[in-house]
Amino acid sequence: MISLNGATTYLNNSIAGVSKSLSHSQRRVQAPVIVSALSSNNNGPGERNVTLLMETTLKEMREASPVVAVEPKTTTVGGGVEDVYGEDRASEDQPITPWTVSVASGYSLLRDPHHNKGLAFSEKERDAHFLRGLLPPVVVSHDLQVKKMMHNLRQYQVPLQQYMAMMDLQEMNERLFYKLLIDNVEELLPVVYTPTVGEACQKYGSIFRRPQGLFISLKEKGRILEVLKNWPQRKIQVIVVTDGERILGLGDLGCQGMGIPVGKLSLYTALGGIRPSACLPITIDVGTNNEKLLNDEFYIGLRQRRATGQEYAEFMHEFMTAVKQNYGEKVLIQFEDFANHNAFDLLSKYSNTHLVFNDDIQGTASVVLAGLISSLKLVGRTLAEQTFLFLGAGEAGTGIAELIALEMSKQTGAPVEESRKKIWLVDSKGLIVSSRAESLQHFKKPWAHEHQPVKGLVDAVKSIKPTVLIGSSGAGRTFTKDVIEAMSSFNEKPIILALSNPTSQSECTAEEAYTWSKGRAIFASGSPFGPVEYNGKVYLSGQANNAYIFPGLGLGLIISGAIRVHDDMLLVACLATRLPRPNDLIAYAESCMYSPNYRNYR
Repeated sequence: MISLNGATTYLNNSIAGVSKSLSHSQRRVQAPVIVSALSSNNNGPGERNVTLLMETTLKEMREASPVVAVEPKTTTVGGGVEDVYGEDRASEDQPITPWTVSVASGYSLLRDPHHNKGLAFSEKERDAHFLRGLLPPVVVSHDLQVKKMMHNLRQYQVPLQQYMAMMDLQEMNERLFYKLLIDNVEELLPVVYTPTVGEACQKYGSIFRRPQGLFISLKEKGRILEVLKNWPQRKIQVIVVTDGERILGLGDLGCQGMGIPVGKLSLYTALGGIRPSACLPITIDVGTNNEKLLNDEFYIGLRQRRATGQEYAEFMHEFMTAVKQNYGEKVLIQFEDFANHNAFDLLSKYSNTHLVFNDDIQGTASVVLAGLISSLKLVGRTLAEQTFLFLGAGEAGTGIAELIALEMSKQTGAPVEESRKKIWLVDSKGLIVSSRAESLQHFKKPWAHEHQPVKGLVDAVKSIKPTVLIGSSGAGRTFTKDVIEAMSSFNEKPIILALSNPTSQSECTAEEAYTWSKGRAIFASGSPFGPVEYNGKVYLSGQANNAYIFPGLGLGLIISGAIRVHDDMLLVACLATRLPRPNDLIAYAESCMYSPNYRNYR
């Protein structure tokens, strides 16, 4: 007997109904019975979904509850056909909480993406789970299913169609989705992640079919903890959250930014091995300033201007507090695609109280530093001997610059402030110099050095003479022919990183970098480019993408039981690219674990 809000409900009658429907079978099957109350929450936040999982055998269930024939009270519709299942009243308001009882087998099992195996169910499984007749007779291995799906995906000419097909598969057969992705990660990574996910977010309202995470909007202010409890999984280890204000290089996409958390978490499973049920994608909807979306009839988010200032800060604080209360201190919260002004504030505010990680600031920095460490083998100089020039002084640019300065300081023993002097940044107003200090945002001020003001990127390149040029501006085709030729004029092997995503926003293409540098550039990009043939040689460009960092970093944070993220962790992750053997990295990590600083973040 369960009492909900003063109303006493007896489960025996409901269970008896299930017993009656299954009484034809005498097989002893260990099948979980789900008894759930679907609350309408009409009476306030005190009501919430109640789920009771009764692990018992069908035989025990029948013995505990005698079969009682309970005829449903139904109405008749035209033609005298009884509405036995209440389908004619499905659209009506239900003031009384409906009870549903289901067994995780048979028809419902085939529609459960977490457990469905499709045609891969064996003969014994089909008998045990009442699947006879619900599937064609053939048994198909997972390998053959993967082969078939890859054949079907390759028939699509448009990447967005491939993306939609993959999302449909994830919603039908989760294990096949991840096997497909793991076995073909190089081919499918651009489909479920950048660059295709950018287009998917732009058109998310049109292609939206089934929610894949939690949408927490301003309508839920004061009730966020209750909303978190609506999510069916309780043991969450990783949350990827966005407010959609700066999706890749595409700008404010509002609620439609959900494609980013969904895509990131699919890689946490495929590349990091974290259980899908332990991952939770969340979109914080505080409105959008995108006029096109506000006027789009298919837009799925709040149709209002973005909340800012104190209202935004209070809403995010309620969210962060509710997450920690509901999932504990060790749940990893990954901030994704927040605008600069919010990204730095959130990371600074919660890095000492929560296990938080900003992929745009820290993840991008880690993978770029790893790439730089590898590229130094080709140029034959140390990191401290390089001069860096960034186009873009937002969260990605300043995050990369700071991690480079930390590693340089660690290698040379010089103060971080001294190492920063080797790093220059260009924003929309030109080179960041000390004469602009008063007007700069706080996260740009450490990079304001003594120098004459310089407006254009070409002039900055000629004046600073960098050995490394890094683009994180989100502005496509800004590494022009003049810029790359200038880099090549005083560097034998100029290092050029065009990091902005998706491909359309990349500062230059691989072909442009190799052609304009006469094949001498060491090039990497955020989104993938194909092989380039120049002067009889084929060049394969690198990809400096966060996917190479955050799944492994997240897994390490989880299995280590960390409760804070420390810069030393990011540096250790970067070292994985230059240490020749895995044991070297393990030894280095262990030395960090036993250092005095380890206590500060475990």
